[in-house]
Amino acid sequence: MLLSAVSRRAGIALALIVSCAPLAVPFAKAGQDGLVEPRLHLRMAEASKDAPRVALTFDACMGKTDARILATLIDNRIPATIFVTARWLRNNAPTAALFAAHPDLFEVEDHGAEHVPAVDRPLKVYGIAAAGSAVAVESEVTGGASAIAASGLAAPRWFRGATAKYSPSAIADIRRLGLTVAGFSINGDGGAMLGAVAAERAFSKAKDGDVIIAHLNQPGREAGAGVVRGILDLKARGYRFVRLQDAGARGTDGTTD
Repeated sequence: MLLSAVSRRAGIALALIVSCAPLAVPFAKAGQDGLVEPRLHLRMAEASKDAPRVALTFDACMGKTDARILATLIDNRIPATIFVTARWLRNNAPTAALFAAHPDLFEVEDHGAEHVPAVDRPLKVYGIAAAGSAVAVESEVTGGASAIAASGLAAPRWFRGATAKYSPSAIADIRRLGLTVAGFSINGDGGAMLGAVAAERAFSKAKDGDVIIAHLNQPGREAGAGVVRGILDLKARGYRFVRLQDAGARGTDGTTD
């Protein structure tokens, strides 16, 4: 059984996906390459009518830490879900310690071992070579989970792969490993490639229930400044920030209703 095999190798028991309410926007139809890009949206709740809710999610792929964004989250007590790779954790131990020191703010989830797309056949996604096989996808997923556990953080429940595109069969395998694939509904920084004004504008479009993706690992790019302004603008407009775990979210990733 895949889950027991992962537990023996990784030395951890991957958490089961919570089955309570919130979300649901299914992924888009598969493209010509057969890949899908799951979407994620928090279901509107009664309590959110006067206080729109958004989930801030950040990928930490490789490289460094954007202190502008991290300081904004900590100083303003804004919770967020952070998807980290083992590759990033190896070079950012002080930031991982900050995550651990602020468990009320940060939920840390799995972004893979080496930041390779979770696609179980050989191809390139946005120029990045995919895992290429089911075995390699499993290694990418469990390698990221093991690194998170080794950092003293809670075992992940969500997985977001590099490029956020997947083969449907890989999504099914990820679910069998005990994780749900985390999509998003707003791309807040265009893979950290947007300028500051464009990133701020992307955040300004958030509505109740949106799940925003941005990046925490590009301190040298303009996008980060726009992300900071976008976050503070949402706060000033009365938005309430939630982590995926706090929303009790269960992903609609195309393998279940």
